[in-house]
Amino acid sequence: MKKIGILSDTHAYWDDKYLHYFEPCDEIWHAGDIGSTEVAERLAAFRPLRAVYGNCDGGDLRLMFPEKNRFKCEDVDVLIKHIGGYPGNYDPSIRGTLFANPPQLFIAGHSHILKVKYDKTLGLLHINPGAAGQQGWHKERTLIRLTIEGNKFTDCEVITLND
Repeated sequence: MKKIGILSDTHAYWDDKYLHYFEPCDEIWHAGDIGSTEVAERLAAFRPLRAVYGNCDGGDLRLMFPEKNRFKCEDVDVLIKHIGGYPGNYDPSIRGTLFANPPQLFIAGHSHILKVKYDKTLGLLHINPGAAGQQGWHKERTLIRLTIEGNKFTDCEVITLND
């Protein structure tokens, strides 16, 4: 069993609440637009970090992280990409991969819109954790915690970071 902390779109903003809410987590996954190596390093110093770079991330973060990150967590095939869209409207840059070889869990950021939705067509859970940073038009900053045990997802929690 692994408890995962998921965030996106920090845009170089650091909040100590990340560590508070991710305390019970075994890993942290960042879906891009990290914004600074400092944010990535602070998260990685706290828990193992899996991340992708986003469209706003510079060369230093693009050297640290891939554009797409596909891996196994427990028995779940996971794919993370910053610009990914959502069920029924996947981004053309990932649509072919998703339809040819769908993961069980697809995580994307970019839109700053919190969304947790099951895609019946592809048989996958899609998560966009919204935006954890301050830059952007979103009204609430959000994180997600999720437990993965074997091939099951449980305890999906949306956390709002009230300022």
